[in-house]
Amino acid sequence: MKAKVYVTLKPSVLDPQGKAIHHSIELLGNNQFADVRQGKYFEITLADSASNSDALAAVEKIAKDVLTNPVIEDYRVEIVG
Repeated sequence: MKAKVYVTLKPSVLDPQGKAIHHSIELLGNNQFADVRQGKYFEITLADSASNSDALAAVEKIAKDVLTNPVIEDYRVEIVG
């Protein structure tokens, strides 16, 4: 079983790295994108003995306490398999 954790900046937080990526895309001649926001992705392999509900609770706690800064970031957890 795997957990996927997606971390993104809250919409109200400025994203200079996303702006730099957007600018680079425009320099390549592509003007189809209105905005780019960057984030982080974590893939966590869980023990086979973990139930879905226990795994979700554990990963939610880790995402909240370790993987994100809750002041400026949001997260989403998916359990797969």
